[in-house]
Amino acid sequence: MMRPKNREKRIVLALSLATAAVIVVGAMLSTRDQQLFSDYLLVACAVAIFPQTVLAWVDNRWKRAVDAHLPDLFRSIVQAQQTGMPLPLAIEEASKRQYGPLTLELQKMVNQMSWGLSFEEAFLKLGERVDTQLVQRTIPLVIEASRSGGHVEDVFAPMGEFIQTTLTMKKERKAQTRPYVAIIYAAFYVFIFTVLLLFQTFFTEIRTSEIVGFSAISPSDAHRIFLHMSLMQGFFGGLMAGKMGEGTLTSGLKHALILMISGHVALRMIG
Repeated sequence: MMRPKNREKRIVLALSLATAAVIVVGAMLSTRDQQLFSDYLLVACAVAIFPQTVLAWVDNRWKRAVDAHLPDLFRSIVQAQQTGMPLPLAIEEASKRQYGPLTLELQKMVNQMSWGLSFEEAFLKLGERVDTQLVQRTIPLVIEASRSGGHVEDVFAPMGEFIQTTLTMKKERKAQTRPYVAIIYAAFYVFIFTVLLLFQTFFTEIRTSEIVGFSAISPSDAHRIFLHMSLMQGFFGGLMAGKMGEGTLTSGLKHALILMISGHVALRMIG
């Protein structure tokens, strides 16, 4: 499982935003049809969001795999130290086993130590490459334990239990927040359903007319306004769903894309 690098993320972000901007500018220059312009606007949003959605999904999946293998890694280190191995040698022995994407990072760390890098420096570089919350929390403890000497395995054993407990709590939190994510979806589709009812009943009977001294909004203008409203509500509602469900805004990009496309398609069918 490969993790996208920060440089690759920046390149993809720049290209997707530039392509989306070209689509919007091209639509503004080439068409005066407001409905068609809304379609181009949705395509531009999809072009800007979809690559980031894929990269965020791959990155989050990689991080979850790393965190899931941390308890196994610490158990292996404890077992190796119980045989009398020092901490660097215990990590080298543990790197020979399979811990998902964490295995490659451990092997890089062992190679760096073989080139003359100290254990602390190699371990800090490991944390910079992996960069998950659990790894960032455990690295200072491991370094302090290695400095203090003594029975370092007494630190690793409870640390593995702490990580396992944290992962279990994350799963429980995700399960508990699913209803709130469902509420965001339900609220959005209630909004779309209400708009559809308005167009089936109220706006179908309205034409340009004078009401209390000013012109009423035309059905075409109302349709365009609701299309844009559905895009905005779908985008920000999706971000909120990702933040509540998985704890990050980038995780909400997939929800935003689903809501925006489904809402746009539903309203476009009556346009």
